[in-house]
Amino acid sequence: MDIQLGLEILMLLFGVAMVAGFVDAMAGGGGLLTIPALLLSGVPPIATLATNKLQASAGSFSASLTMIKKGVINPKDIKIAFMMAAIGSAIGSILVQLSPPEMLKVVIPFLVAGVGLYTLFAPNLGQIERAPKISQSTWQKTIVPLIGFYDGYLGPGTGTFFALSNVALRGMDLIRATGTAKLLNFATNIASLALFIVGGQVLWKVGFVMMAGQVIGAFFGSQMVVKGGAKFIRPVIVLMCFAMVVRYVFW
Repeated sequence: MDIQLGLEILMLLFGVAMVAGFVDAMAGGGGLLTIPALLLSGVPPIATLATNKLQASAGSFSASLTMIKKGVINPKDIKIAFMMAAIGSAIGSILVQLSPPEMLKVVIPFLVAGVGLYTLFAPNLGQIERAPKISQSTWQKTIVPLIGFYDGYLGPGTGTFFALSNVALRGMDLIRATGTAKLLNFATNIASLALFIVGGQVLWKVGFVMMAGQVIGAFFGSQMVVKGGAKFIRPVIVLMCFAMVVRYVFW
């Protein structure tokens, strides 16, 4: 697919992607910025989702690499979850190209609002590790592919859902949960991107411009996660959750 955008629009999308990468690395929800920006630039909806996956893959890879180098996560510990996230995302990406993504739009605002309220009012959320409520195997085989499916079908907030599921259900501290979410989000992004490429939906020039912004923003955002800890991440998650609710209800 080939859509020509002016230099001014491309530079604007670069800036939006950089801010989105920074936010996404900390709490997820960067798609709240990039998807509307692409749509407002005149990019068709499916091409918007596809191109967004291209640039988001760069951001999630950059953030994941930083988390691994800092010792926050070990890829070997979540290799099954990585595969399950990719499978769920691939299925979602196939279905979204076959049907309009209207069904999820009814449920998503309530789901995201619930995550935001839980994050806001849960005492000491993610500051220390707690006893898990479900096994790692159950989490990997049920929760992870469901979130992956959502990312392939629609997308914004996937990193938040991955992180909070680890905190709420696996008892993980918020820093490690956020690091894990980045790697799983990378899995969902590349799986979804592969299906969109096959479908011929990606705008490559636009995507590469936004990729550059994503990498820069994700690098600095992931640095803030490591330095800031749960006290810094928590308000960003709450802010992005309620921003997502507003976007889905009123956009």
